[in-house]
Amino acid sequence: MTKEEIKFLEGPQSRWQEFKFTVNVVLEFIKGFRTLHFTGPCVTIFGSARFKEDHPYYKKTQELSARIAQLGFTIMTGGGPGIMEAANKGAREIGGRSVGCNIVLPHEQKPNPYLDKWVNIRYFFVRKTLLIKYSYAFVVMPGGFGTLDEYFEALTLIQCKKISEFPIVIFDTEFHKDLIEHINFIKSKQTISETDTNLFLVTDSIDEAVAYIQKNTIVKFDLKHETPYRPYRPFKWLFEKG
Repeated sequence: MTKEEIKFLEGPQSRWQEFKFTVNVVLEFIKGFRTLHFTGPCVTIFGSARFKEDHPYYKKTQELSARIAQLGFTIMTGGGPGIMEAANKGAREIGGRSVGCNIVLPHEQKPNPYLDKWVNIRYFFVRKTLLIKYSYAFVVMPGGFGTLDEYFEALTLIQCKKISEFPIVIFDTEFHKDLIEHINFIKSKQTISETDTNLFLVTDSIDEAVAYIQKNTIVKFDLKHETPYRPYRPFKWLFEKG
């Protein structure tokens, strides 16, 4: 067959539909930016929506999230149930900030009740960008395809220096042992660098995870505790409260 004999398949051809899609994506980003702009430095926790409140992974996530929130970070999740709910709940219970980027799905995933603020997003890639944009660290709890997608998205951006070298914690060695084995395998085949496995910590220890995040965020990036906001009040006779 010659080059002239090749017939290309028809794909999407409507420029108007592509334009409308682009506008919708931009509007989704703007909605996310407006909602999350003042959330402060976050730690994003990835994990499955399928674990119930009595599951050990749920309880461990709740405990770890509370400890991270005590460092001063806002806890960010995908906003749904399971591990996401556990993380937001852990932050809420100790008085920490708790936010979420909820994905709009056909079966109507609803924001969990432990969110101080959330935004509903239609597109997964917009949601992933928002989960990464405001975060200084990432915690990968047990999960499925979505969790792995989010983990490798963050890891690839760090590896390629598209974002700063923020710490990543993979929590629960037993659950993730096959994943770590595969990462070591591809390292042995030289499809990643020898040093790429230094971009994350694998642990079962909450103390170790919190210390790793603290060292590689607060210390590394010289983060400071925020000064309480005191509004400018030139007219005290208006009886404003601080």
